[in-house]
Amino acid sequence: MIKIIDINFLNKKSAVGCFLLKENNNFVLVETGPSLYYEEIKKSLNDINVDIKKIKNVLVTHIHLDHSGGAWKFAKNGASIYVHPKGAPHLISPEKLISSASMIYGNDMDRLWGKVEKINSEKVISVSNNEIIKIGNFEFKALYTPGHANHHIAWQFEKNIFTGDVAGAKIGNGPVMPACPPPDIDLKKWEESLILLEKEKPKKLYLTHFGEHKNIDNHFSELRDSLLDWSLWIKEKRKKYLDDNTLVKKFNEYVYEKMQSQNISSKLIDQYYAANPPYMSVSGLKRYWDKYGK
Repeated sequence: MIKIIDINFLNKKSAVGCFLLKENNNFVLVETGPSLYYEEIKKSLNDINVDIKKIKNVLVTHIHLDHSGGAWKFAKNGASIYVHPKGAPHLISPEKLISSASMIYGNDMDRLWGKVEKINSEKVISVSNNEIIKIGNFEFKALYTPGHANHHIAWQFEKNIFTGDVAGAKIGNGPVMPACPPPDIDLKKWEESLILLEKEKPKKLYLTHFGEHKNIDNHFSELRDSLLDWSLWIKEKRKKYLDDNTLVKKFNEYVYEKMQSQNISSKLIDQYYAANPPYMSVSGLKRYWDKYGK
């Protein structure tokens, strides 16, 4: 059984989720959300008669705070945290992670994420590409999928893949949209990761932003189109709008107007902007083109 847990991020439905796998008394959690939402997860688990302290194995797709910011709370309960080797040191000593996030979110750090504390190294398990993790009767395959982040793992379970951010965000019947925050955006690696996921022929994708999706071919096609559209817009407009604040403002307007033209409701747009605010993607894509483009 895969249970989708909506953490109600910023009081918005279907913005950020995590996933519980349950078999008898064996529990695995994929993603944790920020530490600020630990109690929300606890409440959701209580509703299905699961004690949060019984979760002894947590898989995270990467160390961005909306995905693993609460991992330390589960580790304090005795859980092992499975993560890519490049992400592991930052869970053990999160100072650089906090500093990097603070450059993006500034004074909103506490409001968005809450505390981030170090995890005992004994509780952090590094997992390499294609490694198989067996937890009770559960078997997970780690798929190294950089592009969004250089420490990104998509977790395959049977014919399902928990995609983190590499498959973008899709809320309900809304569009598929990429998340492109700094510092690791690499469009070439991202495409390679999408090809890798397609080769696994999944039946379902489980997106942290948000939920279960079955129309796999269309999903990846739409993500590619959106990623190309966003990246080319930034590539061109970064030369026109030299001031970063203006570039962010114009990009926000571009994305918002495009969503409105698709007859997407204001409520759904607000959910997308909570899950995947477009302003984050400006600096990530600008950094990419400044490094690799002309």
